[in-house]
Amino acid sequence: MSHVASEITSQPETWRRAMELAARPGVARALPQPGERVAVVGCGTSYFMAQSFAALRESAGQGETDAFAASEFPAGRRYDRVVAITRSGTTTEVLRLLEQLPPGSRSTVLTTDADRPVTRLVSDCVVLDFADEQSVVQTRFATTALALWRAGLGEDLTRAIDQARTHLATPLDPAVVARDQFTFLGTGWTVGVAHEAALKLREAAQMWAESYPAMEFRHGPISVVDSRSVVWIFGPVVPGLHDDLAATGAIVVHEEIDAMAHLTTAQRLAVELAVRRGLHPDQPRLLTRSVVLTAPVA
Repeated sequence: MSHVASEITSQPETWRRAMELAARPGVARALPQPGERVAVVGCGTSYFMAQSFAALRESAGQGETDAFAASEFPAGRRYDRVVAITRSGTTTEVLRLLEQLPPGSRSTVLTTDADRPVTRLVSDCVVLDFADEQSVVQTRFATTALALWRAGLGEDLTRAIDQARTHLATPLDPAVVARDQFTFLGTGWTVGVAHEAALKLREAAQMWAESYPAMEFRHGPISVVDSRSVVWIFGPVVPGLHDDLAATGAIVVHEEIDAMAHLTTAQRLAVELAVRRGLHPDQPRLLTRSVVLTAPVA
């Protein structure tokens, strides 16, 4: 079994531990407080989780929350707190952003090790060491950070954990595995999840994969969907979408389960497709665990 396959399987347990961690007073104080104006930043997978973080917090009525790729953070804006997500704690764009925050800024990092460069640049740190990974392809750290965030917002993830356990033991659909084009759709906080699912297929299996907010899909992208395609929907199906998809010949994947639990199946699909294509899912082409830049960022 590859590292990433083992890490995918471990997610129900890391989510459970994240729920317990979120209940600790010190962690609760490190996370954004109600009413704070917050920016959440990350790179790659962490950026997509930032999008989900922001949507969840705003929908919970906790305060204005924006998500940015760390390299695109608007330096002129002022926030009550900046939250950074970084598995490695060494990603150049995240470090540079935190270094440039005004003196006295409140900042929090979610990472895997308290002894990483990023922890010296923030006022608060939440360590998810039990969710660290050996694989380059990130799976459980991202979803565990999301589980911590959701638990911190007051959600009970017991049902999502049970659903994930069930789906991790369910064989993949051979008809889905046989397709070679994949589009992932989401609404609200599941848009970030859809982006992350598509990224897993691109990273691990070098597959043709796209992702969109569900309502945007009919504004052009649907034109490339055909009998080679799978359209995978996280969260509720927007009105009329099933009818539109019926004319494409695509397989439609949708289940009435928690989006994090459904994401574990997409992660497993990425690993299966990689193996079928003769690729090593732990060693994606041109990628490393952390992007550390030596040249100045323009």
